[in-house]
Amino acid sequence: MEERFDRLARVLMSKNEHLTYDDARSWTEGLWEDFESSRARAGYEYGGKNKTEEMVVQWMNSFGPKLHEYETSNPKFKHLKKKK
Repeated sequence: MEERFDRLARVLMSKNEHLTYDDARSWTEGLWEDFESSRARAGYEYGGKNKTEEMVVQWMNSFGPKLHEYETSNPKFKHLKKKK
């Protein structure tokens, strides 16, 4: 998983020059965890790592360029809030 998360973090960094490696890695792990937990709560069978990666990459392609602007009160992502 370490290699997968590292690769995905670098993909995200290529989409958003405002993110540090640590930020991109945190986003990668958070998106991964959110997809898997949301899928489980919805009652779907586990789709495997490849299915999760496919969705995370899709989110990175859609939202990656703007993630540095993300505002949240969610404690999981609060450390990634845009610094003012």
